[in-house]
Amino acid sequence: MNKFLSIIIVFLLVISCATNEKQMDLSGNVKGLKKGTILLQKIEDTLLITVDSVTIKGNSTFSFSEIIEEPELYYLYVKLENGIVRDDRIAFFAESNEIIINTTLKNFEVDAKVSGSKNQDKFIEYNKIIKRYSDQNLELIEKGYIARQNGEDSLAITIEKNQKNIISKKYLATISFALNNNDFEIAPYLMVSHVNNSRLKYLDSVYNKLTPKIKDSKYGKALESLIQSRRKNEIN
Repeated sequence: MNKFLSIIIVFLLVISCATNEKQMDLSGNVKGLKKGTILLQKIEDTLLITVDSVTIKGNSTFSFSEIIEEPELYYLYVKLENGIVRDDRIAFFAESNEIIINTTLKNFEVDAKVSGSKNQDKFIEYNKIIKRYSDQNLELIEKGYIARQNGEDSLAITIEKNQKNIISKKYLATISFALNNNDFEIAPYLMVSHVNNSRLKYLDSVYNKLTPKIKDSKYGKALESLIQSRRKNEIN
């Protein structure tokens, strides 16, 4: 009997260790939040679902424990005491690790500082690169609007051409980033979420360069499915 109990205990310990290896311990602070609810969410079957929530009453710190089978994009939302959900949200790559997110209620998304996730580090690096193109595009949108208001049609046409050039550069920068980070889950994620309508040859190039582990990930499989769908449509 004692031997049987020992086997059971060892078995349970093995399961516990395996579970802990896949667990994300998420904690942080939302400065300025006195009362409300913090929602932990993710996309499942194209729908945004809430996987957990924490009620805040006076203490603005929060914590979640979630089993993460593989790195995946999650979101933090805030629902205020009156039931209103803020428009901004924090998107971050969840991983089986200790992750810390500190931010403010006033600038919930912009002020967010995330640490503890390798894919998130890459995501931050990518966003810094892309911000340059986004800022340039916003400037051109404003200039184009002023040109049309002033009846300067030729200038407006030139600005539109420059906008298309900026968008092309943004696409190429995303593809280049994915190619250079082929051993991270963020690579296929960017292809299916940010440049899914790019040329098939670019989607193929990134997918073929992914490591076997990343090809077998959620976003790797999503990229493979996208390529197959695009190829089928081109044949038809």
